[in-house]
Amino acid sequence: MDTTTIEYVRKERQAQEKVGQPKWERITLLTVLGYEAAGCLLGGALLVAAPDGRLMDMPMDIMNGVFHDFLIPGIILFGLGILNTLAFVSVLRRADSDWFMTGLALGGLFIWFVVEIIILQELHWLHAMWGLPVLLGWVVTIPLIALRHDTVPMRKALLRCGIFSSLWYVAINIVVPPMYEGYSSVTLTVSELSAIGAPTRILWVLLVIPYVLLLTAFGWGVLKSAGGSRHLRIAGSLIIAYCIMNFYWPPMHQREVIAAGGGTLTDTLHIVWAMMTLVFNMLLMGFGAAALGKRFRIYTIATWVVFIVFGVLTFIESPGIEANLPTPHIGLWERINMGAFLLWVVVFAIALLRKEKVSGSS
Repeated sequence: MDTTTIEYVRKERQAQEKVGQPKWERITLLTVLGYEAAGCLLGGALLVAAPDGRLMDMPMDIMNGVFHDFLIPGIILFGLGILNTLAFVSVLRRADSDWFMTGLALGGLFIWFVVEIIILQELHWLHAMWGLPVLLGWVVTIPLIALRHDTVPMRKALLRCGIFSSLWYVAINIVVPPMYEGYSSVTLTVSELSAIGAPTRILWVLLVIPYVLLLTAFGWGVLKSAGGSRHLRIAGSLIIAYCIMNFYWPPMHQREVIAAGGGTLTDTLHIVWAMMTLVFNMLLMGFGAAALGKRFRIYTIATWVVFIVFGVLTFIESPGIEANLPTPHIGLWERINMGAFLLWVVVFAIALLRKEKVSGSS
């Protein structure tokens, strides 16, 4: 390695150390990794010590015949505990591989929860207790990856996540509905795929997580590509805030349950979340448009018009859900609205990628 290359690497390292990881992100990540490591090590050890599950008060029939006892799951869980411990140490020491170890540890936990939920065939409150911190960990790991690799290729990769997020959401809207017998994408809302009691609830919840993670990565990409643009920084921050809000979406009940008086607080919160989503979408689109040229601003205004028109059409039919009455086109109107936002994200990402290409070649 010649002297020029060594000097370049040294300066890059100094610049990276100068920027550093924000303290709150580092503390959050260490807390998540420590919490998950302790839980995995303890739970894994108890399952290995008593494969019949008695030490954790877990009957073996919850595994629905996939495993004869808890020995193998216990070994895997203990291994995940070791992996999260190593990730904790790497973040604590600010090792060059901290981003890789963290991604590996949290990715392993994500796969664990997906497989566990499929085997158990239900969602439990413990999944929120241990699963939500994993999602929070991913939120603060993405900027860590960007910090360790603050290069044009990395920024482009993060921006492409916006395109992939929209494509993923369209894909799950094609794949999941046929698994719900009697479901119509024209007459029923997207939320009814994940309604309490719906046969597709667990599958939808699991498949929507990658969408949120991809969109979060895109938000960080917007922030890293903002440069001196205050509008882009705000747009990126709003995308990330929107994703954090969407890590948990209060579920609605099936419409026949609501009509029979079986609705609960989550049904009310579901409406609140929907209104907040609309506000977030319009705000982030507005700031994104303000940072780019006239043509993109006109396109954004046209998207807002679609939001308003089809939002009103959706609102007109929405009382039919609570009354369990026919809603002939509510699913179609809602999907047009969602499609408009997904398409806007794709166009926004492409515009920023072109901007990165121009700045990278100059």
